[in-house]
Amino acid sequence: MTFKGFQQEDFETFSIEGLDERMEAIQQRIQPKFQSIYNEIADELDETTGIPMHLHIARHARRTVNPPADTWSAYCHNKRGYKKHPHFQVGLWHDNVFVWLAYIYELPGKQLIGEKFLEDIDHWKNSIPKHYHISKDHMQNEAILVKDADVEAILQRFTTIKKGELLIGKRFDKTDEILYDGERFISEVKEIIKTLAPIYRSSLEVRN
Repeated sequence: MTFKGFQQEDFETFSIEGLDERMEAIQQRIQPKFQSIYNEIADELDETTGIPMHLHIARHARRTVNPPADTWSAYCHNKRGYKKHPHFQVGLWHDNVFVWLAYIYELPGKQLIGEKFLEDIDHWKNSIPKHYHISKDHMQNEAILVKDADVEAILQRFTTIKKGELLIGKRFDKTDEILYDGERFISEVKEIIKTLAPIYRSSLEVRN
């Protein structure tokens, strides 16, 4: 199945009341698109990262009452799971699509990764385009442009605080035309991963 782009109803999914009802819509509307995106980038993803990568689609299995406010897919070198490893994400909130290189709080050894980044902070910052976004909490629909961020402070927080997180990449407002053009969006995802792959690989070296 070729990815043809997102649709307005994908974003409207997050206004559906009820856990079961919203999950049904996520499964029918959005998850097949996550699979299609992965299918189109899989070969280049492996080549760019230099590691066989595996698709994980969020199941939101722990939820029993409240419907999810966002949903995502993850690409990780580990076949069994992604939360305890550096990984890439493609996902949606009600008003945007995000493509992240993600280091979330469940990651063991994140202090060592953060220290490595801080040791060469100037090179690290220069490797990320200024128009990219950065976030410190994957559970909040918040991010700022790298050019406006205190990147070193965010890295310090990630390194020293147990719940600290780090997400780098791009967010696209739901009005952005690129989201509705499958070919353009796929090209953008590939470019983002290519740009961030050196950071991804360097963090894997720390953990190995």
